[in-house]
Amino acid sequence: MLVLGLPRGGVPVAFEVARALHAPLDAMIVRKIGMPGQPEFAIGAVASGGIVVRQLESAPRYADFEAQFEQLVQREIVELERRELAYRGDAPPLDLHDRSVVLVDDGLATGATMMAALRAARQAGAARVVVAAPVASEEAAAMLGDEADETVILQTPAYLVAIGQWYERFDQLRDEEVQALLERARGAGADPGRRRERLGR
Repeated sequence: MLVLGLPRGGVPVAFEVARALHAPLDAMIVRKIGMPGQPEFAIGAVASGGIVVRQLESAPRYADFEAQFEQLVQREIVELERRELAYRGDAPPLDLHDRSVVLVDDGLATGATMMAALRAARQAGAARVVVAAPVASEEAAAMLGDEADETVILQTPAYLVAIGQWYERFDQLRDEEVQALLERARGAGADPGRRRERLGR
């Protein structure tokens, strides 16, 4: 079994999951595509391997929207490639052939980034894919449940306003912090400390 955290926020959660399962940890690089003018609201996502997920039900519809969406995709691919290098260095692409993987994020609002990660894992040959998060919207949980082999989600509130509301601490992580967590996991190092502590709701 391999645990894959979705950077940045999913990596601290995945670190704890990997430690509990005594499993290796790596990163599954994904990037949200935010709605124009409301970038925190996902209307899609991209993942390693050329995966593009479109969730345009709530997106504005106007004449040049499709062209703008494609521009957003290309912009996020550039950032995805930067993070791939930052977090995985010169390591080869993930080879998940016939492996069981657990994909972990800090929370699932629309589910777009996790869906991209799930499809990337399938494309990389994963035999079994488990989706895990402390909290998710009911819509995201249902959507991902249709494609994942299993979902492990601790809370599915009827109305999910923001993932950060479900944490006592929700610091924005820097690349260096993600890198340190991955290095500690690869080296079976010491506990990095809990940067995010979920509320017991």
